Amino acid sequence: MPRAVYVLALGIFAMVTSEFVVAGLMPQMADGLNATLPQIGYLITAFAVAMAVGGPFLTVALMKLPPRTALLVLFVIFLAGNVLAATATGYSTMMAARIITGIASQAFFGVGISMCARITRPEIRGRAIAVAMNGLMLGTLLGLPISTLVGERFGWRAAFWTITAITVIAAVATWFGVPRTERVEGGGGFRQEVGVFKKPRLWLVLSTSTLTIGATFSAFSYFNPILTGLTGFSTGTVPVLLIAYGASTVVGNNIVGRFADRHTIPVLAVGLVLNTVFLTGFALLADLPAPAVVCMMGIGLVGVTMNPAMVTRVQRTGNAGPLVNTVHSSFITLGIILGSSIGAVVLDAWGLRAPLWLGAIMALLGLATVLPDLARHSTPATDLASPRPAEQRGTGVSHRVTRQGGGSR
Repeated sequence: MPRAVYVLALGIFAMVTSEFVVAGLMPQMADGLNATLPQIGYLITAFAVAMAVGGPFLTVALMKLPPRTALLVLFVIFLAGNVLAATATGYSTMMAARIITGIASQAFFGVGISMCARITRPEIRGRAIAVAMNGLMLGTLLGLPISTLVGERFGWRAAFWTITAITVIAAVATWFGVPRTERVEGGGGFRQEVGVFKKPRLWLVLSTSTLTIGATFSAFSYFNPILTGLTGFSTGTVPVLLIAYGASTVVGNNIVGRFADRHTIPVLAVGLVLNTVFLTGFALLADLPAPAVVCMMGIGLVGVTMNPAMVTRVQRTGNAGPLVNTVHSSFITLGIILGSSIGAVVLDAWGLRAPLWLGAIMALLGLATVLPDLARHSTPATDLASPRPAEQRGTGVSHRVTRQGGGSR
């Protein structure tokens, strides 16, 4: 595995930690910015919307740059947003900072995942994506509690300065650890990257990711009230359970990464079936501590951990270019927005179990979008895990990389 993949994981870890930091420090930030808790909540929403809407446009603006240069530019933009957040004296400044960092974060995901495809052989790309996505899982497991601890002990601004330091380290590691890639003359570039969106099947594939992540976040967003209000755990126990949940996502991500290359469609189908089972079980057994925790851990194993298989499927349906990957990340973010926002509506209407039932329904809908590919997957001759020509052409970049900064395969 090229060491550059691990460097990209560090960059993703910085981005995800920044995404989550507000959720862990809402009371402190409300006091410091003279804002209400709902207003601080809007910062979380603004970050997500900025990711979903602004990320693809920033990716398009950077497409003419070499990939490593694009990553470094994104670090500079992201760093500027975090410094602005750390020094913000008013709510409007903080809102601007969150929008800037949200847009840069989404574009980084797209360019970074595309970089994984550029520097790894097709047969191990799923594993490489899983390694890079460990940055996402570790952001949940470690980034959120660390930034919350720093913010509680030294003030919320210190949390943003800590993320700034991590970002600088990741940027320096990218400069030295990520190779430069050479463009192929006559590569498809922007026109070819946009052209793949004319494929109806690509939109179906993207919808799978939205529903898969939406199903998970309809539950994850409300774990705290469910575990305290229905299951009966104390508020002090919930953080421990969330850490255990984060650990299960790390395990699940690496398991999925092992099988995502050769068994992309079956992995997705099995994952969605199991997630439906765990979400349904949680809804039915939420008042029983042991089964509830088992179901919660199960959701961690087969929820967001489908990312390597989802990315592999999207790249083989469209291409491995940065725009396709960024738009895919936007569809994933859309799933987070839909799962959490619709979950809030059904929770108000039908109670704490309702978001879990919503998740089970979304997982079933996601499974329905996989069934056409699963039917075509019945024989080796139609194995959708085989690399497609579009995957090789779409990036407009050769797989030759310089030895500078490593990246040997």
